[in-house]
Amino acid sequence: MRITTFNVENLFTRFRFARGVDPLEAKEAGFTTEELRFRLHDPEAKRLTADTMRACQADVFALQEVEDLDTLKKFRDRWLGGSEVWPHSLVIDGNDDRRIDVGVLSRWPIVHARSWQHLRGDGGRYVFDRDCLEVDVEGPVGRVTLYVNHFKSMRPPPGSRGPGREVTRARRAAQAAALRDIVRERFGSDPSEAPFVLCGDFNDFLEDTDEGRSAIAELVGWEAVENVVDRLPPGDRWTHYWPGHARRGLPAAYRQLDYLLPSKRLARLNPQPPLIERRGQPTRATRFDGERFKGVGSHRPKASDHCPLSFDLRAL
Repeated sequence: MRITTFNVENLFTRFRFARGVDPLEAKEAGFTTEELRFRLHDPEAKRLTADTMRACQADVFALQEVEDLDTLKKFRDRWLGGSEVWPHSLVIDGNDDRRIDVGVLSRWPIVHARSWQHLRGDGGRYVFDRDCLEVDVEGPVGRVTLYVNHFKSMRPPPGSRGPGREVTRARRAAQAAALRDIVRERFGSDPSEAPFVLCGDFNDFLEDTDEGRSAIAELVGWEAVENVVDRLPPGDRWTHYWPGHARRGLPAAYRQLDYLLPSKRLARLNPQPPLIERRGQPTRATRFDGERFKGVGSHRPKASDHCPLSFDLRAL
């Protein structure tokens, strides 16, 4: 059973207001008025995302940045072969003000689901900006539990001072700690032998830099799991390309922001390396010099700013 985590970058089907509409009045009426980067009428961008997903040959997709279940089903039906190919789909509206959620698309039955979006931390604030979606999938080798996450972005909130990574670090650290607690609650104090995989866009990397310290090092280095991307050569571990920020003097960066962390038992039983699909990346991401999907541009169109990361579970 191949599991793939993929941030599909703004998979939205939102109404775009015509000229002359007051966006403030529209927002007060409950409409979303932001400019889309992934437009409903842009078939080229959707085709590239679909090309990338088909190339993964996944059995289960853990997805980030999906607007809602209807959007996922429309995308599936038009671009991925419909419900006959992907009979099981799940998205639960979470906490994000932009309405970007996590979800699952599966060839195999989803037999259990639990949302952790209502978990609160210090001060009564929601821990997860989106959700931590707990899903059991009954596959050909047995039942596996996925924890699908999309941690807090490194983008600084308006009016904040200092590097965005450091300013937002506490939120991601709290989410990483909560995720470990959730797994322990389900599988006990030592869950390393349980059949689970932590997955998603953690929006951080492991190295400390001038921009801030890592918020996820304790989670990724947790003794109960393995970061299977470490099985790849160091230069081949990146899942996200960032073009840099010229005004702030920050160069382009290739980093691992996307993670599949199987339990130590699953990692031990499945010793092969993961797969990273990069053919949907823009051509300016020059570290990847392979062939792109037809239609990929230097900046846009592209499949996503993230690369899907896949791992095969041949035994549980």
